[in-house]
Amino acid sequence: MEWVDRSLLVACIFGPELVAWWRVRDRLTLAAMRARITKDFRFEAAHTLPSLPEDHKCRRMHGHSFKVEISIDGEVDETVGWVYDHKRISQAMAPLLEQLDHGYLNDIEGLESPTIERLAGWFWRKLEKDLPGLAEIVIYETPTARCSFRGEF
Repeated sequence: MEWVDRSLLVACIFGPELVAWWRVRDRLTLAAMRARITKDFRFEAAHTLPSLPEDHKCRRMHGHSFKVEISIDGEVDETVGWVYDHKRISQAMAPLLEQLDHGYLNDIEGLESPTIERLAGWFWRKLEKDLPGLAEIVIYETPTARCSFRGEF
């Protein structure tokens, strides 16, 4: 049933006060709607983990096909219907991916011993000012090994 039809039906049966209440209730419901959006990114990089024991295999240089998930929490904008444009996340990530992709992570300031935990913190510090509502960063170094970080330093 169309909104107009429903409004007329309710107005005829219950009066205009209930129609006005419905309209206010619907606006409040939309304005209060919250959601989490997530965008995925991938990059290839090598690293060593020099803080590990000498005999640990990850102390040697090796590489990964990293996957990064960036999640944003926020209110859904009633006008456009989203938290914000995924393009905004892509724009914030672009210079970071350029710096990391096909590189040696240990050469990057702040990533001298680049575990996925430290990498998640590095991303957080770089993104938090540009991405209001940043809620979670998940970094996969393999399909079965990942770190989830929510900005608690």
